[in-house]
Amino acid sequence: MLVGIGILASRLMGLVRERVFAHYLGNADAAAVFKAALRIPNFLQNLFGEGVLSGSFIPVYAQLLGKKDAEESDRVAGAVFGLLALATCVMVALGMLATPLFVDLIAPGFEGGDRDLAVRLVRILFPGTGFLVLSAWCLGILNSHRRFLLSYLAPVVWNVVIIATLLAVGGRYTQGGRVAEEALTEWLAYGVVAGSFFQFAVQVPTVLRLLGRFRPALSLASASVRQVLKSFGPVVLGRGVVQFSAWVDTAFASLISSRALSSLLYAQTLYLIPVSLFGMAVSAAELPEMARATGEGEADAHAKLRSRIDAGSRRIAFWVVPSAAALLFLGDLVSGALLQTGRFGAADSRYLWYLLMGAAVGLVASTVGRLYASAFYALKDPKTPLRYAVVRVSLGTVKAYFLALWLPERLGLPRELGAAFLTLSSGIVAWVETTLLRRKLKQRVGPVGLPGGLLGRLWGAAAVGGLVALGVKQGLTSLLGPMPGVGAQWGGTVLVPPHLHPVLGLVAVAVPFGLVYFAVSAALGVPEAGAVFRKVGRRLKIIR
Repeated sequence: MLVGIGILASRLMGLVRERVFAHYLGNADAAAVFKAALRIPNFLQNLFGEGVLSGSFIPVYAQLLGKKDAEESDRVAGAVFGLLALATCVMVALGMLATPLFVDLIAPGFEGGDRDLAVRLVRILFPGTGFLVLSAWCLGILNSHRRFLLSYLAPVVWNVVIIATLLAVGGRYTQGGRVAEEALTEWLAYGVVAGSFFQFAVQVPTVLRLLGRFRPALSLASASVRQVLKSFGPVVLGRGVVQFSAWVDTAFASLISSRALSSLLYAQTLYLIPVSLFGMAVSAAELPEMARATGEGEADAHAKLRSRIDAGSRRIAFWVVPSAAALLFLGDLVSGALLQTGRFGAADSRYLWYLLMGAAVGLVASTVGRLYASAFYALKDPKTPLRYAVVRVSLGTVKAYFLALWLPERLGLPRELGAAFLTLSSGIVAWVETTLLRRKLKQRVGPVGLPGGLLGRLWGAAAVGGLVALGVKQGLTSLLGPMPGVGAQWGGTVLVPPHLHPVLGLVAVAVPFGLVYFAVSAALGVPEAGAVFRKVGRRLKIIR
């Protein structure tokens, strides 16, 4: 619950950030350049940040805490901090030197002024990434001590600083054309660096109180430190493989158009909300507990692992399935309510919906897969997730090229629709990876995961809810009239009521969608739905 609260607050603030960003920059070329530039130093953050430390540091550190070995746990914390700080400093320096090469690799579609701007922005952004990596170390300490809220609220500070930067300087650069847009993105890059520092700084006092004796070191004398490093390599490679997948999507989108690239990154912000809120929240909370369980006898450990994996995967599916259905049925209203303002218009919301439709296909697989990977990390087996990540990325690269760059032209579709096929490709290969992880877990600890038929019932309930929501939307459209011409470039019209604010439109359809989903899933015997109704009933004093 605490992880979920922290992630929800962070993601909501992230949506505010994206809305303010869209207001000032929309889908302008400078917006695409900034978002692509931010991806390059984020590669370092993702390579050495939360995901890697969750797979290598937390299992060892949490197990030492479970054994009440305070001296050794403090030694491990200090050594990991020292080694991580050294590696980050080296990588930041090399990254700033090699920025032009990174830009050419990540966004090969950038030329001339776009490429020059990307190089300038990346060099500004890189130092901030070092603070984010150290912030991930703080998260590892806090999570292992079951202090979940602060670590996941810290990114709120990062978002607040960026929003403040946009609000402070954005108004000065709204009418100045390309030159003004470039100046605004540079100011924004400095804001990102400042936000990164404050995200790290707000966690440090609590972390130091939790550590008995914090002494940063570069020593490998401890067997526990060597165990962290033994797992660190495969996890880094696994994260690197995943980052390669993100690079492929960014590179292909840059070859389609600037609009496709910026819309892809907007889409990722939206569809990662349920992934983070449910997949990351459950996985982050379960990992330290699964790591503690592995210190017991094998039979007991496997039984506890199965129990936690099964319960976690059911919770994830119950909440992520309706999230995916909402993107599929109501993606235009979702994108409009969250981003449609200023330079981000209704046509942009409609285009973004196509990308969200593709993403909806693999949303459940991506979130459940995080939990399965965490189980392997708790078992101190990071190599299995690495192998399957390689399979996922290899298949994904081939599929992305075929679907995004080759297929639209052959079907006579607009080239920009290739970005929607990018998200679809990622969703398909996510199911391949999750299936492989589940089969391997079954061999290690016994039958795990979602019981047969559950996904079918959940999707059935979500489909009924989605159809009801579409009916409400059509009713509003008939009452208030359609908005013609917005989707003319795709040969159609956008049936969104013109006199209804996108936020009100989303609320009008989302409420019946949610109520129908909960009611139908409860009627189909889904225990999680019944639990929700009981809790609500108790709060309303309907059920005692």
